[in-house]
Amino acid sequence: MFFVLSKLFWFLIQPVNLAIILLLAGLLLAMLRWRRTAYGLFSAAALGLVLCVWTSFGALLVTSLEDRFPRPPLPEKVAGIVVLGGGFEGGINLVRGGYELNSGGDRYVEAAALARRYPEARIVISGGTGALLLEGEDDASTAVRLFEALGIPRDRLVLEGKSRNTYENAVFTKELVTPAPGETWLLVTSAFHMPRSMALFRKADFPVTAWPVDYRTTGHEGIGFFVDNPVDSLQTATLGIREWIGLIAYWLTGRIDQPFPSP
Repeated sequence: MFFVLSKLFWFLIQPVNLAIILLLAGLLLAMLRWRRTAYGLFSAAALGLVLCVWTSFGALLVTSLEDRFPRPPLPEKVAGIVVLGGGFEGGINLVRGGYELNSGGDRYVEAAALARRYPEARIVISGGTGALLLEGEDDASTAVRLFEALGIPRDRLVLEGKSRNTYENAVFTKELVTPAPGETWLLVTSAFHMPRSMALFRKADFPVTAWPVDYRTTGHEGIGFFVDNPVDSLQTATLGIREWIGLIAYWLTGRIDQPFPSP
């Protein structure tokens, strides 16, 4: 139920959809001659889009997340590398059978580099389809083709293809690999996603070392109008809003112990 409700809530609250809903509601109220309320909804929709598209609002949200867990020095020995799903175009790969990467594909590039650096480490790919309506191939299945193409043998991979969200990533991965005390495990995911991911793995009693990748900001954007292109600005704001909502929702439901986890 949590998974379905979270997907529905996010569909309604993400910036573009919310702006469209406000505009449609405003048009309806204008036709009913509730003009003052309609103008308020129009103004709210415009203000939200201006903040997300033309200002550094989104970059500031994401930077605070990306800077929370800095990447540490390379460990001397690593028992395993956990890569969270979200870096593949599942719908395309299901049909075409390849390994098309999306903007989160850095997770798999970095995992492949780490796999070569630590040839004895197990590589855990944790990620199911995660979509409510669209069909797609789970990331764990796609990852086999990519890693084999990069020269990493199948017998080094541990596949967890059932999880639909980060909570299930942590719980199912812990059950699958049963890490031994004292082992070093790296957690590879997007930097903006790392605070929530670390909190969930801690809650699952799976000690991991944060290894952030896929940075979306420089960290020096500052407050003001943004110089990035509008599409990227909107995407950055959408990521930041989603991640902060996820942190708060997971904290309120008891899935993590802190609203903004720290190293």
